[in-house]
Amino acid sequence: MDTLKQMRQDVKKYIETADEKVVKMMHAMLEADADNSWRDAMPDNIKADVDAALTEADNGEVIPHEEIQKRYKKWLVK
Repeated sequence: MDTLKQMRQDVKKYIETADEKVVKMMHAMLEADADNSWRDAMPDNIKADVDAALTEADNGEVIPHEEIQKRYKKWLVK
């Protein structure tokens, strides 16, 4: 049996025995994935900012997490 077919069978078994909370979470996850219009609903200026940030990250124009932790240590809560 191929892996995808086995995964589908496993998911079906799991759903049949899952409690209400798990079923609701899975349903919400599937609905969110099916409705990929969330980006379309964003204002153009936000889309532009996100695209610019992704481009900067792709170009390595980022500050490492460790550096940010050092700079703002006094605001970190343990």
